[in-house]
Amino acid sequence: MAAGLAIGLSIVPAGGVAADPQPTVAQAKAKLEKLNDRADKVVDRYNTATENYKTAKKRYDKLNTNYRRKVATVAELRNQVVTMAVDGYKMGSDLTSLPALLTSERPDDLLYKMALTGQLSAERAGLLAAFDRENRGLKAERDKAQKALGEADRERDKIKKERSEIEKLIAQQKKLLDRLGAYRPGNPHSTGIKYTGSASGNAVSVLNFAFAQIGKPYQFGGTGPGGWDCSGLTQAAWRAAGVSLPRTTWQQWAWGANRRVSLDALQPGDLIFSEGLGHVSIYAGEGRIVHAPQTGDVVKLVSLSSYGRRLVGAVRP
Repeated sequence: MAAGLAIGLSIVPAGGVAADPQPTVAQAKAKLEKLNDRADKVVDRYNTATENYKTAKKRYDKLNTNYRRKVATVAELRNQVVTMAVDGYKMGSDLTSLPALLTSERPDDLLYKMALTGQLSAERAGLLAAFDRENRGLKAERDKAQKALGEADRERDKIKKERSEIEKLIAQQKKLLDRLGAYRPGNPHSTGIKYTGSASGNAVSVLNFAFAQIGKPYQFGGTGPGGWDCSGLTQAAWRAAGVSLPRTTWQQWAWGANRRVSLDALQPGDLIFSEGLGHVSIYAGEGRIVHAPQTGDVVKLVSLSSYGRRLVGAVRP
């Protein structure tokens, strides 16, 4: 049995002394709450690592595309310079280095020397200079691509470690929920409920979307449509209103640095951050929130008074 699940249990020794009593429901729920807090923070680190990997991968792909484009450009310039050299040779120029030019692995160096000795015209020398610039740019782009690829590999390793930690926490959560008889698998195809609150402006779209997700399962790293984690839900809900939020709770809080609002001035659609920024929910009005709670639960509408999480602050996107 995992250490995180040994809540109040002990092994009966050989002397026959009775084991400690089974934990009460209240004790088990308190243990689950602590486990959920840990999972929230780990999931957010996992999401951050995933976003960093995607950014690094996107950068690498872009640089790799530029690399291929420059390879083609350099090849074209090489062909033009060689063609000019061949034309000059045919016209009787004293271009004794032509065989070496055609077979050299670094014709740019050879052509440069030829230009200095007057064997190439000013026009050809200009083309050679362009060739040289492209070649230098190619190397710089290639170095950047290699660095980006290294960053992506490190992010990939980080994600694997985060995933392993999360999977262990999830296994603990599920077993504890089963013990409590409180595991809720949810319905990935749930159509939720209709929002009929007092929101206005783009908050209407936000809450229409969020309410339509009610009943779908919480899924760590979930960005829909069949399952959500807390920040995946808030990001998608505000995207439905045309507002682009970052992926993780920490990023969303930082993004909203100039959009903070007091907790006693909440309006429908505001984001409410809690548990040391490990969790985020959407204020639905009338003292209620809609959120994706944690493993073993579903997207739900609850009263803020029964929320049970330590509030940090709110942001109005």
